[in-house]
Amino acid sequence: MSLSCPICQKRKAKRFCPAKGENICSVCCGTEREVTIECPSDCAYLIASRRNEQERRAIDWSKVPFPETKIPTSFVAAHQKLILAISYGICAYARDNRPLVDLDAVASLQTLAEAYRTLSSGLYYEKPPDYLLQRELYDRVKASIEEFKKDQAREPQFEGIRDSDIRDTLIFLTQLGSVRSNGRPKGRAFLDFLRSQFKPEEFSKPASNLLVMP
Repeated sequence: MSLSCPICQKRKAKRFCPAKGENICSVCCGTEREVTIECPSDCAYLIASRRNEQERRAIDWSKVPFPETKIPTSFVAAHQKLILAISYGICAYARDNRPLVDLDAVASLQTLAEAYRTLSSGLYYEKPPDYLLQRELYDRVKASIEEFKKDQAREPQFEGIRDSDIRDTLIFLTQLGSVRSNGRPKGRAFLDFLRSQFKPEEFSKPASNLLVMP
């Protein structure tokens, strides 16, 4: 006879939850996943649910950050190195700071994108996030951009990178994070997607495939 679910105490526990280390019911798995349960990224039920959500999801661009700006695929292809450099910085920070979730990553990217949007118009103004994790990631992304600039400056015939290019790269990643995230308090679908662009050994070498908006 199956034991009752340790979460609801009502339904039968038939589904093993790696986060809990015990069986729970399928209903609690679905409703508490990435809400109250800290789901590991390799959970088969989590992976399947994310795939289903992405397949069914219709993007409402009016609710995506910077709805007036649509970054073309050609821009993503031309600036893939910068996109991956920033993504690497995000993944490295997330690896060392487990409490970071998608909502934090998107907030940090959006705030920095807004700063660069102001900068590209000829003004300088920035207001970093107040929340510690978001502020630290904000600073880490800024550092990734500066590191990228230094690395590219060593390349022959490098003409520099414009603030407007950095702005659009940050807008692209903010929008990507918004459409990839499921909005759950403990959701990390966007962070896991970024991590999938790299080799598993500490994200040392970027994968060859382009990051594209779903």
